[in-house]
Amino acid sequence: MQISLVIPLLNEEESLRELHDWIVSVMNENSYTYEILFIDDGSTDNSWNLIEALQKENAHVKGLRFSKNFGKSQALNAGFKQVEGDVIITMDADLQDAPDEIPALYKKITSENFDLVSGWKKKRYDSKIKKNLPSKLFNWAARKTSGIQLNDFNCGLKAYDKKVVKSIDVQGEMHRYIPVLAKNAGFIKIGEQVVKHQARKYGETKFGMERFVNGFLDLLTIWFVSKFGKRPMHLFGLLGTLMFLIGFMAAFYIGTSKLLSVFVYNEPSPLVTDSPWFYIALTTMVLGTQLFLAGFIGELILRSKKNIANYQISKEI
Repeated sequence: MQISLVIPLLNEEESLRELHDWIVSVMNENSYTYEILFIDDGSTDNSWNLIEALQKENAHVKGLRFSKNFGKSQALNAGFKQVEGDVIITMDADLQDAPDEIPALYKKITSENFDLVSGWKKKRYDSKIKKNLPSKLFNWAARKTSGIQLNDFNCGLKAYDKKVVKSIDVQGEMHRYIPVLAKNAGFIKIGEQVVKHQARKYGETKFGMERFVNGFLDLLTIWFVSKFGKRPMHLFGLLGTLMFLIGFMAAFYIGTSKLLSVFVYNEPSPLVTDSPWFYIALTTMVLGTQLFLAGFIGELILRSKKNIANYQISKEI
């Protein structure tokens, strides 16, 4: 099978029929062998009934239905485990991603040997204040943090070599950072393709401004996991050492000052607790100890959890 389409959705009954027919038209025009996997992420409208109807009409259609809304990342992860195509293409179900882009994305994977190709909606029809400006800031931060030069990390229209989606685990809200997950798994040939952005035809967006806040928090998480996920003591141990040294030096300063006042200058010495350095020493030494403990606990968790391979074999003979 050449192409698997993975389409997560939530309450998109108005657009599903049109999207399906558009995809089928593109597939037939290019004589692709394909499957369309719709993942219903807990819709409360008639979306699932429509998916069942489409499956009866078209044997290439498949569907997964979640018992409730678990999120786009979980929907994609479930879809990636099910699909069988050589090239996997993800897209949103709201008709803002055009199926006409599929052939170009497919060729970049098969002919140019990219591991992953991300769409770039260069010209957008969203609100500039609510979406465009926050999106530009978000993408700038993602580029600086990950080192991957993509202009639109959050674009739902992406193409993957099959081995990529079978090697990564998308959890939480990490669907924005699948290129980073792929890079961490050893897939470094990541490209970009300018795609058309369609104005929303039906309904309203399911994502608000909070997605950018969550996105930045997820960015910090994935940065930490990629840098220190396999060696937490390297971060917490370093920070703990620095904090403890600061505390030790502050305590040494207090003790030295006390001894000099009493035995050298023969002056009355103030109470140790009257010095601000006492509280600096106390606080930093306690924090240093806690950071050390966090590093040790992290290492113990890594060594006691289920053994999961942290490598990716690219070839075997």
